Amino acid sequence: MIDIMKMFKARMYMKRNEPFLYSWHAYVGYELDLFKAFSRPMQAADVSDAYQLDEELLHQWIMVGLSIGHLKDAGRDRYKVASTWKLPKPKGENSSGVLLKEMMELHIPTLLEYPSMMRDKKRLHFDEEAHAPTVAETSRLLETLALPKVARRINEFGSRKILDIGCGEAGYVKKLADRFPDAAFKGLEISPEVTEKAIELTKDNDNVAIEQGDLWSYEPDRKYDLVMMNNVIHYIDLEDRAELFKKLAGWLEPGAVLSVITPIAGSKDAPPFGNVFNSFFSSFENLYRLPTETELKEWGSGAGLELLKIKTVIKEGSWYIAQYRK
Repeated sequence: MIDIMKMFKARMYMKRNEPFLYSWHAYVGYELDLFKAFSRPMQAADVSDAYQLDEELLHQWIMVGLSIGHLKDAGRDRYKVASTWKLPKPKGENSSGVLLKEMMELHIPTLLEYPSMMRDKKRLHFDEEAHAPTVAETSRLLETLALPKVARRINEFGSRKILDIGCGEAGYVKKLADRFPDAAFKGLEISPEVTEKAIELTKDNDNVAIEQGDLWSYEPDRKYDLVMMNNVIHYIDLEDRAELFKKLAGWLEPGAVLSVITPIAGSKDAPPFGNVFNSFFSSFENLYRLPTETELKEWGSGAGLELLKIKTVIKEGSWYIAQYRK
């Protein structure tokens, strides 16, 4: 009986982890542009030569792709992508692959450190510069989903002076600037490397200015009628968040809007990723847990802001957009 139970549990864990194979295969394909390589029937040897890859490891990746349905046999030792819609687009095409990259290179390795961290009672240190480009690209993709909600507020309140705090690579700002050419956009980004990329990406937008700086030391030369802060709260110490909302409220014109995108800390009934994100952020000495919905309401109220609405951006990831009016 004991041996049967061991076998049952082993099979159960293997079955439960099967979805990971799809994510791993898609991540490798995205990172090495292999789905682009196999967009038409190709032999492994030819792709290996063209991309300078280990042919045996490429062959193993192909075998996994065949078994999970990402690839199909095209005959004569050639293989081809089976279902393009299931796979991330190539790099540079606003691809969902950036989420896989962040998950595989940052989230999963961090969560695997939990036993050591719990035993040693010591957190990791988040290297912001090392991960800034990936995080910025991920944020840009996620913010795209929230774009219609922000655009609706700009139309509703006629916002024309707009500040984006932690603008990342400014993809979000650029999309809004293209849509509202008569509005002036300012992007504030703490990372010098990401700031440089943002300036390059918005060089053709006359209504966009990007500045490198820390929000705590930033002194705006004007007040704004829309301030956006996307995926920044988890960088802010818990004790400073109420003060942050007051600071941002001081940068707003009367009647102006504060728009905040953030994952929200999950309850026991929340989607699993909500709690996993909280576990991830809690792993670092210089990152902090996610806010609760109650805290978002309290911080806004304490800053003299009226909560307009908290709307879902990505339910599975507990990502929300909270918007307030002064």
